[in-house]
Amino acid sequence: MCMIIKEKYIDPFTDFGFKWLFGNEKHKNILIKFLNDLIDDLKVPIVDIKFRNLEKLGLQITDRKAIFDIYCTDSNDDHFIVELQRSKQKYFKDRSIYYTSFPIQEQAKRGDWDYRLNKVYFIALLEFNMDSSPNYIKKVSLYDEYTQEKFYDKLTYYYIETKKFKKRESELSTQLDYWLYILNNLVDLTDIPQKVKDDETIKDFFDVAEFLKLSKSEQFAYQQDLKARLDYVNVLNYAKDVAREEGLEQGRIEGIQKTKLKLAKSLLDILDITTIALKTGLSEQEIKNLKRVTK
Repeated sequence: MCMIIKEKYIDPFTDFGFKWLFGNEKHKNILIKFLNDLIDDLKVPIVDIKFRNLEKLGLQITDRKAIFDIYCTDSNDDHFIVELQRSKQKYFKDRSIYYTSFPIQEQAKRGDWDYRLNKVYFIALLEFNMDSSPNYIKKVSLYDEYTQEKFYDKLTYYYIETKKFKKRESELSTQLDYWLYILNNLVDLTDIPQKVKDDETIKDFFDVAEFLKLSKSEQFAYQQDLKARLDYVNVLNYAKDVAREEGLEQGRIEGIQKTKLKLAKSLLDILDITTIALKTGLSEQEIKNLKRVTK
């Protein structure tokens, strides 16, 4: 059954919305502008990107696969991994480091090679807070702890904690401010913010984000994804309320586990087992068991 969508624009924090807006070859100018507005150490602006295979394999056939939300390279052959992460994971930092190992490994050349590498950027849009710091962007690089000088400039991580971005429209001053404001408020907006109405890429973004301009199949895919997101939020909130009322840690753990299983069940017909495991924090075996009992 389809949901009734009342909002003019799709939710960019659904898997469908995020990949439709930022991971689509037809309007890659949106991702190019976002990257140019975010990354502050580009020697020259990004002018073109090439979307790469989202599934990267390890060096050995037995190595665990990595599935990225968006993976692309620019005309300088620098690499960009762009991820949406909706729920907090214990080892998310480890996961981001692990993910960047794949574009590093694939740069290896056969025969005589001097080990020169192109830059790798990892950008994560987070719907949770990594810590209590008020800063909504973390830029992480390799530094010498003794001299506090940058040791290596070809590996950079951006973590954007969207819930910490609290600026009102009147307080926005940079292009990145507008991006974060738009992403946080898109489902509640009915038009482009006045100050960026003349920005052609922002206009493209809002045009692409209109629900009614999606095809019927695209609308259905978005509705299914949105339902899964809303179910996840509602069940998670209920689990937290139950745990709070009972004051029992066990109740919290059981509630969260039920939330994960319900979300995984709603995604069985949409995503593969490995991706569902990454999105929910469940093991692949748990998802296989769930798939078996729901047949």
